[in-house]
Amino acid sequence: STLGLTQATLTFAAFSVIVGIGQMFVITLGPGNIDLAVPSTMTLAATVALKIMDGSDAMVIPGLGIAVLIGLAIGFANYALIKALRIPPIIATLAMSFVIQSFAIATNRGLRIKPPETIADFTISLTLGIPNVALVAFAISIAAWVLLNRTVYGRWISAIGQSLPAARMAGIPVDGARFATYVLCAVLASVCDYLLASFSGGAALNMGAEYLLASIAVVVIGGTAVAGGNSNVPGIWGASLFMFLVVSML
Repeated sequence: STLGLTQATLTFAAFSVIVGIGQMFVITLGPGNIDLAVPSTMTLAATVALKIMDGSDAMVIPGLGIAVLIGLAIGFANYALIKALRIPPIIATLAMSFVIQSFAIATNRGLRIKPPETIADFTISLTLGIPNVALVAFAISIAAWVLLNRTVYGRWISAIGQSLPAARMAGIPVDGARFATYVLCAVLASVCDYLLASFSGGAALNMGAEYLLASIAVVVIGGTAVAGGNSNVPGIWGASLFMFLVVSML
C-alpha cells in the first residue's frame, strides 16, 4: 500500500539523514574534509552498546550513553590524528576506520546479541502514523538547522569552509570548531547505528558499510557545497527519500 511504502521510506531515509547530517557538518568545513570512519564508528558503537545492554530493558539509556561516548572518543581520535600528523582528513579518518573496525571485530567475535525489547519496539513503532525513527531524525534535523543558522558555531564552520586563512585572520578558533565538528559527526554516526541495530534486531560487522557512500551522496545530492562553506539540512531529507525510492524502484 502507499501508506506502507511511505512509512518504510521514512524509516530507512531517517538512518541516512542522521548519518548524512554529521557528514554535512564535516563537508561544510571545506575541501578535503570528509569522515571516512563513519561505517566503522557505526559498527563499533552498535556492537559494544548491544553487548553492554545484553537484552536488558534497564540498560537502554546506559547503552545509548556508551554509544555516544564511543562517538566522542572516535571524533577526538580522528581530529587528533589530523592535527598531530598534519595529514589530510580523508587519509586520517580512513586509517582510523581500520583501527576502529579491528576493535569492532575484537568485541563482536560473531556474537549476535538481541537489543532490549523496549528500544526494539520503539524503533519499529509509529506515533500518529509516523515512524519513531523518522521523528528522531526530524528532531536531530531541526537541532542541526538551528546550530548551523542561528549559532556562532554555525557561522564559524561556514566561514572556515569559505576560506580557512580568512577565518584564522578573523580570529575564529579554527581548531576548536573543526574538532567539535568531527566529534559531532562521530556521535551522530554512533546514535544512528544504535537505533539501526535496535531496529534490525542486532548488530553485524558490515552494517555500517552501505552508509559510507550514502552519507556522502545525500549531502552532495541534497545541495550542500562540496567545496564547503554552504550547507542544506532540508536537502538531506530530499536526497535520502529520493535515494531510497530510486533503490526501491530498481
